[in-house]
Amino acid sequence: MVEKTFNTTFLRTVALILLVVGAVGSLYFMFNASRNQKSILLIALFTGWILSPFVGLFLADIFSKRWTVNVRVSFYWLMIILTIVSLVGYSGAFNTPKTKNAFVFLVIPFFSWLLITISILIARKFSRKMHDNPLK
Repeated sequence: MVEKTFNTTFLRTVALILLVVGAVGSLYFMFNASRNQKSILLIALFTGWILSPFVGLFLADIFSKRWTVNVRVSFYWLMIILTIVSLVGYSGAFNTPKTKNAFVFLVIPFFSWLLITISILIARKFSRKMHDNPLK
């Protein structure tokens, strides 16, 4: 039990550190891609949209203390994977010549939110099952 708690704590720490690095890195790529953009409002809107999944993951981590250990571990892996996918996507590694820069910065947060929402709904369902029937 102590080893599982240590592993969960370590994984959570790694996920939170990567979350911060991912948020900063994502902003770097966004500001780099929008360096010729004159509209401050558009840059502000994109900044909020780019940061929103990271903030959402951070807030979900705060509420995850009520979830079962296995669900939390899965959630920490989701945090790590979404951060890595976001950074790779924003870096332009998979951009095609016909793709507009803004497309990636619109789509990645959308799909991140979709996955976050699905994972939170699943986590709530499993945590309720375990709370209602702890012997299973």
